[in-house]
Amino acid sequence: MGWSTSELAEMAGTTVNTIRHYHRVGLLDQPERRGNGYKQYQARHLARVLQIRRLREMGVPLARVDRMGDSPADSKDALRALDAELAAGIERLRRAREEVAALLREGTPTDVPAGFEGVAERLSDADRAVIAISSRFYDERAVEDLRAMIDAEPTDLDHEMNTLPPDASADTRQRLAERVAVVLEEHRRNHPWLSDPGSRLTMPRAVVEKAAMMSVADLYNEAQQDVMRRAVLILEGDDPE
Repeated sequence: MGWSTSELAEMAGTTVNTIRHYHRVGLLDQPERRGNGYKQYQARHLARVLQIRRLREMGVPLARVDRMGDSPADSKDALRALDAELAAGIERLRRAREEVAALLREGTPTDVPAGFEGVAERLSDADRAVIAISSRFYDERAVEDLRAMIDAEPTDLDHEMNTLPPDASADTRQRLAERVAVVLEEHRRNHPWLSDPGSRLTMPRAVVEKAAMMSVADLYNEAQQDVMRRAVLILEGDDPE
């Protein structure tokens, strides 16, 4: 007396294909067969499938199920490792929920980097992309400083820079550059690491500098790039003309 594969699968709350897969990867012993060749599963098979399913629901990968063993002593280290992975997963989910809640609360698009929801209205598409990229290259404290810098900038200057047409006149560019230079000087005064960001980088300086150059060239129009160039030259005491 025993159960067929489909009966075993139904009782265990799984599928026939899953039972067959357990056989293929060596997690479930093959049952005896009846005279007609059909498999005849016993209670020990059902118990084993239920054990495998419980471990899978706990988050144990199939490749590690065998390591769990049948006794607490055998499985202790594996369970500790699993617990650490589950804790890390819970933390990731907690942060994800916080980000989703912030996006819903502020009504901001999903390309706004986490933590910048409050200043999203002041950011152009290019700004959001640059911040997202910068978040990969700078540590958490630097990103917090970046958020504070955006919040401190004059809103009218942000708007004028964001809407600056590519054919803006030289006079307009110079006027904007002079205002931007003042803001940059204040940022450097309040955040000295900007002058030498090496300690705040999470990737090699050469990688970060290349990404910054490519981002500016790809995301901002010619006039905006020129204003940034002029502002830096003014800040360094050079004549942008």
